[in-house]
Amino acid sequence: MNRRRSAATAIALICASTALTVLAAPGQAYADPKPARSEQRLQEVRGEIDALYRKAGAATDAYNLAEERADKQSSEIVALAKEIVKGQQRIDELKSKAGAEARAQYRSGGLPPEAQMMLSGDPQLFLDGAGRIREGQQAAKGLLGELSRTQADLEAYTQDATAQWTKLESSRKKKEAAKKEIKKQLAAAEKLEATLEKEERERLLKMEQDAAYEAQTAWLDSGALKDVGNKATKGGEAAVAYATAQIGKPYVWGAEGPGSFDCSGLTSQAWLAGGRGIPRTSQEQWKQLPRVAMKDIRPGDLIVYFDDASHIGMYVGDGAMVHAPRPGRDVTITGAGSMPILGVVRPDK
Repeated sequence: MNRRRSAATAIALICASTALTVLAAPGQAYADPKPARSEQRLQEVRGEIDALYRKAGAATDAYNLAEERADKQSSEIVALAKEIVKGQQRIDELKSKAGAEARAQYRSGGLPPEAQMMLSGDPQLFLDGAGRIREGQQAAKGLLGELSRTQADLEAYTQDATAQWTKLESSRKKKEAAKKEIKKQLAAAEKLEATLEKEERERLLKMEQDAAYEAQTAWLDSGALKDVGNKATKGGEAAVAYATAQIGKPYVWGAEGPGSFDCSGLTSQAWLAGGRGIPRTSQEQWKQLPRVAMKDIRPGDLIVYFDDASHIGMYVGDGAMVHAPRPGRDVTITGAGSMPILGVVRPDK
């Protein structure tokens, strides 16, 4: 056994000696290992990456809003087109009726009914037909009035369709601009992350986790959730159940399921499962949904983050929330106070 150990030790020494000889041999060039970034520099890189992803998140919100508006405008254009077709058909019918009356008048010699009765010299004919004449006059007047109103409606529908088409083109341009901005920011973040060594990426992830833990601890220590114990509504329970069932699915910008989500795609689909339709984007959810104080928060409420409302998650209770963080991350549960909170909104208030 000792001989085997001695042999193994000798082989190891020979290999080490050979390696040193090769490294020291003239004419051989080897790149020095890349020096590890300092903690301070790595913190700066983390800040740069976070800022890029934040910008991508804001651009994603702009993209989603433009897409939502474009879909709405397209639907309105289709509805207006149907009204235009119906209006044109009604005008054709009214014109046909008016044409029939004109042809009947021509066949009677072009004289109006009143003149024909007066010339007949038959008082009884005049008396019997007077009522019908009034009815005919009213009908003709009504026909012309309806034709005029239908033409006005048709013109209004056409103007509305033109306006909606202009808005649709504007939304499409905004959508394309936001798409380019998203790709630009994501490419910059990925390029910066690619410069990191494996060990540095691990350190960076540890920094993120430590920062989130410190923020959550400080938030809880502040008493933000003191005496909070509100229960979820049935809709809130359904929304939470949907959101937590998506844990592990990847973040993809512009996605709203079923295989992937962005932050507001997750919350909007979760509340759709809870029986409430809410705006598609985090900024519109912040603008349009009723706001509640943190002390009144309950599971199912949405927590909006950052001053520009560029991120959102769903409160699930016990100081935690579920969210789709950012590209490269999966839907997960984390501390509700792990990011700067802008406020809380309630879809079912």
